[in-house]
Amino acid sequence: MAPFPGSGLAKGLAVTLRTMTRKSVTEQYPDVQPDLPPRTRGVIGLFEENCTVCMLCARECPDWCIYIDSHKETVPAAAPGGRERSRNVLDRFAIDFSLCMYCGICIEVCPFDALFWSPEFEYAETDIHELTHERDKLREWMWTVPAPPALDPGAEEPKEIAAARKTAEKLAATAEAAPREGDE
Repeated sequence: MAPFPGSGLAKGLAVTLRTMTRKSVTEQYPDVQPDLPPRTRGVIGLFEENCTVCMLCARECPDWCIYIDSHKETVPAAAPGGRERSRNVLDRFAIDFSLCMYCGICIEVCPFDALFWSPEFEYAETDIHELTHERDKLREWMWTVPAPPALDPGAEEPKEIAAARKTAEKLAATAEAAPREGDE
């Protein structure tokens, strides 16, 4: 059956009338903070202690908005007769949020969990040059990162935790058995 002339117009007007009759919801944003989902993507926070200056985040960034500077430092031998090692020390870690497209590739490729999404979103600046945030500001945002969601109750225990628990149980059993042998 062919649609009658003007049926598209009638459908469009019906959608408009339905929308007009709904109550509008206005967020009073500056006065009332929005209720954001727990894992909202706002800005990127840096956990400096985990950063090994591997440069993977800067290399994989499609916008090249991550700037990292480092220097090598010699670490003395851990044991006598051992050899000295060298390690990278982070001098500068900055992200230019005027270039960043918030894709999260840098967070995904970081093998040491040094980058995280923070729900902070109020970091507007009047000058575009001030949108390059250095590591001290990125570190401040790190403390606003929410804890990861809990595991499902029916999920398997992670293998790392299971191995650590078994080791702790063995040590506790060994420590408990040792005083009993001395009593006899």
